[in-house]
Amino acid sequence: MSERVVKVDYLARVEGEGALYLRVEDGRVAEARLEIFEPPRFFEAFLRGRHFSEAPDITSRICGICPVAYLMSTCHALEAAAGVRVDGALRLLRRLLYCGEWIESHVLHVAMLHAPDFLGYDDALQMAREHPDLVRRALRLKKLGNEIMRLLGGREIHPINVRVGGFYRVPTRAELTGLRRELEWGCEAARDLVDWTAGLPQPAFERDYEFVALRHESEYPMNEGRIVSNRGLDLGQDEFAERVVEHHVAHSTALQTTLDGRREYVVGPLARLNLNADRLTPLAADALQRVGRALPWRNPHAGIVARSIEVLFACEEALRLIAGYRPPAEPFVAVDPAGAVGRACTEAPRGTLYHRFAVGADGLLEEAHIIPPTAQNQRAMEEDLRQLAPPLLDLPDAALSWRCEQAVRNYDPCISCSTHYLKVHVERGRRGETVPRAVP
Repeated sequence: MSERVVKVDYLARVEGEGALYLRVEDGRVAEARLEIFEPPRFFEAFLRGRHFSEAPDITSRICGICPVAYLMSTCHALEAAAGVRVDGALRLLRRLLYCGEWIESHVLHVAMLHAPDFLGYDDALQMAREHPDLVRRALRLKKLGNEIMRLLGGREIHPINVRVGGFYRVPTRAELTGLRRELEWGCEAARDLVDWTAGLPQPAFERDYEFVALRHESEYPMNEGRIVSNRGLDLGQDEFAERVVEHHVAHSTALQTTLDGRREYVVGPLARLNLNADRLTPLAADALQRVGRALPWRNPHAGIVARSIEVLFACEEALRLIAGYRPPAEPFVAVDPAGAVGRACTEAPRGTLYHRFAVGADGLLEEAHIIPPTAQNQRAMEEDLRQLAPPLLDLPDAALSWRCEQAVRNYDPCISCSTHYLKVHVERGRRGETVPRAVP
């Protein structure tokens, strides 16, 4: 078999710089690597020596799409170090802020980045020409999520109103009530989005994943809960790093993770839904029932439906939180984590996000450790490609590349928040042949 190299130089619907490498021998995929070659960003090093109160504003800069996740994991970890639990109206506001992020992030991915894969469009601009109403409604939904973030966080991107222990300023009841009418519309629009995504053609592909997510005693998880899986994992948040092992691989500047050093696993909306469907709000639960597919969902392409259900959940949950809101007496509670270590996980749009901080007696950060969702999903993405590709090897280059890209986009990977592209290289040859590897 002669050498065959397939390249996709730019994939604008995945965040960050990466490449996909497939080596095929005698019609089988001998190696599949998702290569992340973007330079490390050193946020953990930036944090060392800074006062703990600065940490939320620094970590929120890690991502422009999901800054709330970094804010919340940071605050919860530092509060855990101090032995402080933020409750009442402040806890409600944090959950509402997270609703805003889930709405804006999920809608961006579902309607702008992922839906074109299912419909055969190169990008959302092409899709908009034939589905203008869908795109307009999606943009309005995303704007709703952004407005919640602006009201509670001070601005839509990299919020500045969040601090350890609470907020610098809390909204009035009237300010939150002003969101109700748009959230009511959002529930209707999100319900339609669930029905639409459920009707998209999904490639036939399933794997027996280990799904991992937070699980709260009474709520669909965002900020709190134990870490559970469909295979019996049940951990406190302070035990996370004892079971999750990080690995360096030569082809990636991002660390990969496994459970107990050997088991790949999946975090994100599909994991949350499979593990927490009984915690959905009424409209979201009804939408799931209308989809008509029994859980668990093991097809990663169903992630687009899971995200849409979470958009509906977030709109409905936001309405509930606003209805029960009474401004607290103070916008924050005092927190002093000096001389302690704190750990916390929250549920970012893309999955479980872990933070650990060690604080010196002077209040300065001595250690910082962050494990983002995409690092946890990287091995699963590679294994998906390894198993998905063999039946597709007879496809033309463009079609094969498209399917590989779609498999990666199922996870909404946040490789970074800068240049966006994915390069695909497929090398074909007979077993034992030396085939030069294409260089990114």
